[in-house]
Amino acid sequence: MTATEKLETAKAKLMLEHPYIGSIAAMLRYDDNPDTLTFHSDGVHLHFNGEYIEQAPLDEVEFALANGAMHALLRHQERMEGRVGRLWQAATDLTVNSMLVKNGYTLPAYVYYDERFDGMYAEEIYDMLQEEMTYNDTLDEAEAPTPDDAPPQEDSQKTENTPSQGNESSRNSTSESDTPPIEQLQAEEIAALEEELAEYFEQLFAKYKRQDALPKGMELVVPHLFSHTIDWRESLYRYIAEFAKSTYSFMPPNMKYLYRGIALPSLSSDLLRIVIAVDTSGSVGETLLSVFLGEVESIMQSYGNYEIDLISADTKVHDHTTYLPGERLAYTLKGGGGTDFRPVFAYIDRHIDYLTLLLYFTDGMGTFPDVEPTYDVMWVMPEAKEVPFGEVLQIQGQ
Repeated sequence: MTATEKLETAKAKLMLEHPYIGSIAAMLRYDDNPDTLTFHSDGVHLHFNGEYIEQAPLDEVEFALANGAMHALLRHQERMEGRVGRLWQAATDLTVNSMLVKNGYTLPAYVYYDERFDGMYAEEIYDMLQEEMTYNDTLDEAEAPTPDDAPPQEDSQKTENTPSQGNESSRNSTSESDTPPIEQLQAEEIAALEEELAEYFEQLFAKYKRQDALPKGMELVVPHLFSHTIDWRESLYRYIAEFAKSTYSFMPPNMKYLYRGIALPSLSSDLLRIVIAVDTSGSVGETLLSVFLGEVESIMQSYGNYEIDLISADTKVHDHTTYLPGERLAYTLKGGGGTDFRPVFAYIDRHIDYLTLLLYFTDGMGTFPDVEPTYDVMWVMPEAKEVPFGEVLQIQGQ
């Protein structure tokens, strides 16, 4: 089995066992480099020694791909911010390897792992490593821990200054030596590629976070994804986007970078077909109702190709209208009674086929169905309440 065949086999295994990490690993560009001892990743490429991959056990190759995937997410170069290259590489690898160990990956014998760094961010580990190097002045940068196979150009361009000195010449040398080899790709192409990857990674993250299927310890690798606070409307539209078939697919692949050997998924746009139910019970005031309907109108304006079934209901379904592109939202709200969610679900079962998503705008005070439907449900409400199924999106600052 050739190195490429083995990598593809490991990738397929990774996709089955760890689909989130496998999906990211599929984005890595391979670089078979005989000067590389084993493997290392710069977040865009997986640099490897072909002979090593051919001889390594499959779980070790799977680990190499997972390690590369996590470096792509960690934004290795972007977060370096003037730090010493080899020490920062060590810190990021320690963070990544700790997370992979926590998720049951087999750690290759040569990969550096230290359990005292478990539960720490790369920036924290870097500071600890730097303090240790400063304390032990007999340790120079050449002896800095290098968990995985570091790029050879970093070895040949080390400065004589220790990391603790942090002077201008050291920072400049680090910046130059740590720039990943881009080969024939132009700078603007790389920028566009990174932008597309970032969008893809965000969609993957949102999908697997909603499914509660993210790897353990991910918040330490990508804290920016967990700390990012977004407007509830942005959350709503991102959620809807996944059901508009604004999704990524490798069949056919994105042709833009294919001639460069980079297989990116293609982005296709198809019909947005969802059902929106609006709670018109007496407990929903006019202000909240106007927020509900304002968002329905915004959804219609945001997509060029849609089929939206709008249902108004309290203890029974009062109205059902199907809207197509170009039609204006026109409605006469009826209701004002109590709240029972069951009639809407029963109505959908009888009258609407091929449903993938129901958005239910409500105050959350009502009777829920006993049986969970086969389609996804998002409850949009002013206060987060416990629901038997589906996902709750809390309206903030309405």
